[in-house]
Amino acid sequence: MNVGYLGPKATFTELAVKKVFSGFTPFPFQTIPECMDAVVEGQVDLAVVPLENALEGSVNITLDYLTHVVQIPIVGEVTLPIKQHLMVHPENAENWQQVSRVYSHSHAIAQCYKFLHHHLKGVPFESVSSTAAAAQLVKETPMQNIAAIANELAAEVYGLSIVKRNIHDFDHNHTRFVILATQKNFDFAALSGSTHWKTTLMVTLPSNQAGALHQVLSAFAWRKLDLSKIESRPMKTGIGNYFFIIDLEMKLDEVLIPGAIAELEALGCGVKVLGSYPSVNIGLD
Repeated sequence: MNVGYLGPKATFTELAVKKVFSGFTPFPFQTIPECMDAVVEGQVDLAVVPLENALEGSVNITLDYLTHVVQIPIVGEVTLPIKQHLMVHPENAENWQQVSRVYSHSHAIAQCYKFLHHHLKGVPFESVSSTAAAAQLVKETPMQNIAAIANELAAEVYGLSIVKRNIHDFDHNHTRFVILATQKNFDFAALSGSTHWKTTLMVTLPSNQAGALHQVLSAFAWRKLDLSKIESRPMKTGIGNYFFIIDLEMKLDEVLIPGAIAELEALGCGVKVLGSYPSVNIGLD
């Protein structure tokens, strides 16, 4: 099977792919929408894209494209620890403290603010499409003494020297990646060995109804359904119009979740199941 992921090579998304889909054929794409489109168009069987970071929050382009543009179910979830390193071209390793600029993804830069402020104060930083793209840029411009913030795989793939390891500000940083597929026979539970399941719902509230969100939450509360996340996103139809993404810590069953959905629909809410899927946490060791 073919797996599309957010590229170029050596992104954190590829790390997740290597950990879970070692026997599959990986295909990097430049953007998250391109990954999703590739599934819809049949170029790949699966797509792995980032959904949420513990420090920076949700990846909005993933949520928005998944809810507004494409109709692809979530069939799995992978949570990966995020370890950021400062790397330079080997020719500049001894002079890394004199780098003229630091490149990385905007989330990675934000995750390393304390290090940059204390050790490279005054050095400008610039956002690029991914941490791997930053590493690739450093590789291709050895004449410039610039640095990248990226993972260990990026240093290996692009032949860079890691001059400072683990420069992230917080040790418990993780990113959630979702696996998207149109194939109904794909069994991520068997592949990953995970027994922990989640169900993700998209809920649209009835307009101008006081207490609607309270009623939504009550439908889950009295059934003792564990919500691990609730997040609002704009419907893009005007200011003040929002829908909610709700994660439940259980597999879609035949009684409790369908009962909650029926209650919400009776209240005038729109409900869509984005996926019911196994969730797995993996390490880098």
